[in-house]
Amino acid sequence: MSQPAAAPNAAPAWRQFPFFDVVPVKDIHDLGSAPEVFHKTPEISTITPSSVGLVVADIHGSVYLVSRDFEIAKSWIAHTGGRVTHMAERKGILITLGEEDTSRHPFLKIWDMQNFDKKTGAPLLLRAAKVQSGNRPHPVSALALSASLSYLAIGLGDGTVILYRHLDQSIYSASGSLSTLPKARVIHESPTEPVTGLGFREPTEEHPNVYLFIVTTNRVLCYQASGKGSGGIPTVVDEIGAGLGCATMDWKAHEVVVARDEAIYLCGTESRGPCYAYEGPKSSIYTHRNYIVIVSPPFTPSASAASATVRNFVAKTTTPSGGDITKLTVFDPENQYVAHSGTFTEGVREVFSTWGKLYVLSNDGKLLCLEEKSTSTKLDMLYRKGLYTLALNIAETQKLDEPHIADIHKQYGDHLYAKGDYDNAMQQYIQTIRYVQPSYVIRKFLDAQRIHNLVTYLQELHSLGLANSDHTTLLLNTYTKLKDVTRLDSFIKRESLRTSADGAKDELPFDLDTAIRVCRQAGYFEHASYLAKKYERHEDYLRIQIEDAGNYKDALKYLRRLGAEAAESNLARYGRAMLDNLPEETTDLLIDICTSLSPLSVEADEEEGAPAKQSGGGPSYLSYLALSRTPATVAPPESAPTAGAQTNGTKAPEPISRRDSVQETSRTSSPPPATPTAATSAKTRTSSFKRPSPRLYFAHFVDHPQHFVRFLEIVSLKRWGQAVENTSDPLQVETDPNADEQAEERDQAAVWNTLFELYLSQPAGSTSSNAKALAVLQNTRLPYDPTHALILCSTRGFTPGLVLLWERMGMQEDVIRFFMDGHQDGDPDASAEVVRRLDQYGPGRPQLYPLVLRFLTSTPALLTKHREDVVRVLKVIDEEKLMPPVSVVQVLSRNSVASVGLVKEWLMARIKSAREEVDTDQKLITSYRTETEGKMRQVEELSDPDHPRVFHVTQCSACQGGLDLPAVHFMCNHSYHQRCLPQNETECPNCAREHGIIREIRRNNERLADQHELFLAEVREGGFDALSTGFSRGILNLSRAEDVGA
Repeated sequence: MSQPAAAPNAAPAWRQFPFFDVVPVKDIHDLGSAPEVFHKTPEISTITPSSVGLVVADIHGSVYLVSRDFEIAKSWIAHTGGRVTHMAERKGILITLGEEDTSRHPFLKIWDMQNFDKKTGAPLLLRAAKVQSGNRPHPVSALALSASLSYLAIGLGDGTVILYRHLDQSIYSASGSLSTLPKARVIHESPTEPVTGLGFREPTEEHPNVYLFIVTTNRVLCYQASGKGSGGIPTVVDEIGAGLGCATMDWKAHEVVVARDEAIYLCGTESRGPCYAYEGPKSSIYTHRNYIVIVSPPFTPSASAASATVRNFVAKTTTPSGGDITKLTVFDPENQYVAHSGTFTEGVREVFSTWGKLYVLSNDGKLLCLEEKSTSTKLDMLYRKGLYTLALNIAETQKLDEPHIADIHKQYGDHLYAKGDYDNAMQQYIQTIRYVQPSYVIRKFLDAQRIHNLVTYLQELHSLGLANSDHTTLLLNTYTKLKDVTRLDSFIKRESLRTSADGAKDELPFDLDTAIRVCRQAGYFEHASYLAKKYERHEDYLRIQIEDAGNYKDALKYLRRLGAEAAESNLARYGRAMLDNLPEETTDLLIDICTSLSPLSVEADEEEGAPAKQSGGGPSYLSYLALSRTPATVAPPESAPTAGAQTNGTKAPEPISRRDSVQETSRTSSPPPATPTAATSAKTRTSSFKRPSPRLYFAHFVDHPQHFVRFLEIVSLKRWGQAVENTSDPLQVETDPNADEQAEERDQAAVWNTLFELYLSQPAGSTSSNAKALAVLQNTRLPYDPTHALILCSTRGFTPGLVLLWERMGMQEDVIRFFMDGHQDGDPDASAEVVRRLDQYGPGRPQLYPLVLRFLTSTPALLTKHREDVVRVLKVIDEEKLMPPVSVVQVLSRNSVASVGLVKEWLMARIKSAREEVDTDQKLITSYRTETEGKMRQVEELSDPDHPRVFHVTQCSACQGGLDLPAVHFMCNHSYHQRCLPQNETECPNCAREHGIIREIRRNNERLADQHELFLAEVREGGFDALSTGFSRGILNLSRAEDVGA
C-alpha cells in the first residue's frame, strides 16, 4: 500500500508513463465518424456497463443496448415523457431511475435483460414503482445495487437514503403486482448534506457482512446492511465529503474512493484509510481495474501550469489561447505512478470501463478507447529506466504468475550485479529460485571476493529443498574455505524442511552422502560423524571414527549401542582395526555379540546425553568439542580397563569422551547425538535375531592369539556350555530358538579345532597350553575333528596327542611304528616305549608281536638291550601260534644279529611238538582207514543180493519190548513190531532222520556249486582253507556235478 500524502497542498511527484494507447472508436459501418449511438451526445444522460453489453440512456427516456462493436442491439422507451437519470445492472437485471410526465416523483423500473418482448423489442419489465420519501419530490442523486441483488440503495438530493432489502426475492417472486417492491426504509437523513455517492462493500470470507457507504458533501458514513448488529444508525467514517460524481467504490469493492480538490481519500468501514496527494479540482472519478480515473472540470491551459500534460498541450497547440480544456488522468494509487494523462478540448461527457478497456466520450461525440499496453511492454519500459522495484509492484498488482515475477527479479539482479551491488543482487537472485537455473547465479559469484553472497544463495537452495549433491559440495567447501564453523554447524544441524506423503519429516534439505564426504575431505570429522550418527549412517560413522579420527573408543561404544544384529556386519569390516587398538574391549564386544540373546547393555546414555540438554541461553557447548583438521591414526590409550572379568556380556561402556587432535589446533563443532535411533529400539525390543557365527571374526584375531583363545573359550562356554575341564554333561545355557542345528555343529567343530590349534601354537615350553591341548583330546564330549587334530599333532610334533588320537582311532600299529621311527631318529627311550606299548596293545592285537620281534632283532644293540623281551615275545608267538617256526627262523635269519643259541631251546620245543603232532596224525589216519575198510565191506555185503542177512535182534527198536511176530527188519539192523511202525512205512524211523540231514547237506552243497562268485570270495578271504572246504563239500566233485546236471 502507498503511504499517505505528506502535504495535501503539494502535487505528488509521481512518475508518469505512457501505459495507455489512445485509439479512436469508429462506427463499424462508417469509419469516418463515431458510433451512431453517440451522434447526439448532448442528449445522453447516463451510461453503464452490464453483463449483456453497454447500456446507454438519453434525456428522452430511451435506453439503448449496445454491442461490443458499438452497434445498437436493442432499444426501448424506459420512461415516457422524461429522462433516465441513473442505471445499475447485476446478473442480467437492469434498474433504471428516471422521470415521467405522469408522476412528480422519480420512477423506479426493473428490467430483465435476458428476456425481451418479441413485439416491442423491450426487455421484460419486472417491477415499476415510485421512489417517494415524504410528500415533496426530490431528485435522485446516487444509486447503488449489491452484487447479489439483495440490496438497493437510492440517495436523494435532500440527504435522504432509501434502502430496499431482499430485492432479489421480490423480483423473482411469482406473486405480487408489477408495483410490488420490498418496503423502503430510510436509513439516513441529512437535509443540509445532499447525498453525492453510494456504494456497497461486498462480503468476503473475513468480513461476511454487507456494508453501505454513504457519501455526502461533508461526510462519509458507513451503514451495516446485514449480519449481527445491522439496521443501526450509519457511523461517520470521515468528516470529509465529496461533490457529486466524485465518489466511487474501488476495484475490489472494499473501500470507497473520495476525490477532493486537495487529495484522494480511501475510506473503510471503520475509518479513513490512506490518502493520495493529488491537488487540483476534480469533476468526476471512476475506476478501471486497479486504476483510478480522474476528470477535471474545464479550465484554461497555461504554459506555466504545474501539470506537464497541460504544458505540453499548450506547446503543441497552434490555435489562439482562450479555449477551456478538460484533463483526464489515469493513475495507480497502490504503486503511485500515472499511467496516462490526456487533455480534451471539447470536455469529457462520460467515462466507462467495459470489455476490459477504458472508454472516454467527449462532448463532441467522439469516443476514444484507452488500450492498456501489454504487461511485457510496460515492463520493458520500466527496465529501460531501471525501475525494477516498480516493475515488481506492477507484476504483483496484476497477479502475474511466479515465473514472470521471477524473471523480473532476474533482470533486477543482473542490473544490480552490473552496478557492483552484489549483496542486493543476490537478494534478487534468491527470489528466482525454482525458475532460474542455479548454475546461472553460481557462475557469477564463484570469485573469492563474492563467496559470502554465494553462501547465501546456496543456503537458500538447501532450505527450500532444491539443492543437489553438487550444490551441497560447493556450499560445504565454501564453509571450509571461510573457516566458518558456526554456519557449518548450523547447516548440518538443520532439521528437515520437506515432508513425505504421511506428514513425517523424512527428507533432508541437502544430500547427506555429499555432506558427509565433503566434511571428511575437509577434516571436519566431528561434523561428518554428527550427520552419520544422527541419520543412522552406521557404516559412515564408523569409517569416520576409525579411519579418519582414530576415535576407537567412541566407535566401540557406538557398535555396542547398535546392537548385535547391526554391529555384526560392521565388525566384520572393522574388527581387525578395533582389535589392534582396543583388544580387550573389542574382544568383550565380540563375545557378547556371539553369545548374547538379549540386547547389548548400554548404561552410560544418560551421562552422554547430558551436554545436549543445555538451554540456548547459556554458553554454547560447541566450544567444548575439538575437531582435527586432517585424518590421523590416533594411538589407543596407554591403559584400558581389563575386560577379562566380564562373564555376562553386559559390560557398560564408558561415557563418550572427545580427544583433542594431535595434529593441529582443534575446531569447534556440535556434538553428535548421544545415542543413535537404532540403539534405542535395540534396548526395548525383544531379541528375535539369529546369533552370528563366531567364524565370521576368526580372521580379525590373526595378530592377537591370546585374545583369540579367550574369545573362543568364553564363546564355547556361554554358547554351548562346553569347556576343556568339563568332562561331564555340557553346562546349561540359554538356547537360541532361531539357531540352525547343522550350522551350530559346524561352528562348534570350527571353534574347538581352532582352539586346539591355538593351544599347540603357543611358544615352546608352555606346559599349560600343552596340557590344555591334551585335555581337549581326552575330553570325548568336545566336538573337535579327530582327523584335523591328528594333522595338527603331526605337524606340531605333539606326541601325547598324536598317540592318544592313534589309540582312539584303533591305529595301535601306527603308535608302535612311530616309536620305532623315533628310535631310528636317535631317541634312546623309544625302544622301551615300543616294548611297553606291545605289552599294552598285544593282548588285543597279536599281529603286533611279529612286528616288534623284527624290530628288536634289527640291531645288535636292541637285541642286547631287550634279549629277555625277545624271549618273551617268542613265547607269546609260540603260545598263540602267531607264526610258524619257519617264519620265525626266516625273521631271525634275515641278518646276522640273532644267533641260533637265542632260539635253540624254542626250536627244540617246537620240533618236539611237531613230531608229536605228526605221530598223532598218523594214528588218526590209520584209524580212519580201518573204519573206512569196515564200512566198505558192509556196503558190499548189503549190495550183494546172494548174500543172506541174518537178524538176531530180539528187541523192538521203537518200544524196546520183546520182538514177536509180525516183525519188520531193516538192513540197518533195526527191527520193529509191525504195530510200532506207521502204515506203509518203508524206511527205518531211527535212521531216516540222519539220512534226511545228510541229504539236505548234499543238496545245499550242490546248490552252492553253482554260486561261483561266492566261492571265489571265500577263496580270496580264506585261501587254501576255502579250497579244502570246497573239496570236503563236494563242490569240486566233477562226477557229482555231472550227475546233478543229468
